[in-house]
Amino acid sequence: MGTLTVTMTDVDGETRTFEGIEEGISLMEVGRQNGVAGIMGDCGGGCACATCHVYVDENWQEKVGAPDDIEFAMLDMVADVMKDNSRLGCQIRMSFELDGLQVTVAPASSY
Repeated sequence: MGTLTVTMTDVDGETRTFEGIEEGISLMEVGRQNGVAGIMGDCGGGCACATCHVYVDENWQEKVGAPDDIEFAMLDMVADVMKDNSRLGCQIRMSFELDGLQVTVAPASSY
């Protein structure tokens, strides 16, 4: 089995590509492990905050899918910066279908 690649643009506009990502890790964990500005993951990945809010690139939205009801409720807390392509990084588990995924970290809001 191989490893995966993700490209993330942080809140400062810096775009970096991360390689060697293991299947099953969350996008939030990728961001935290690599010091991506704006990915805080305050709840540790429990879908209890919105500090790992990202915008999924339009070419990847269908593969990533829509948020479930619990995730949508968390995203609704940041309605001022929520978009149609908003997701919480903790709820996106890396898989081989998502190899090459591109996301942009959402700006901070009043969590």
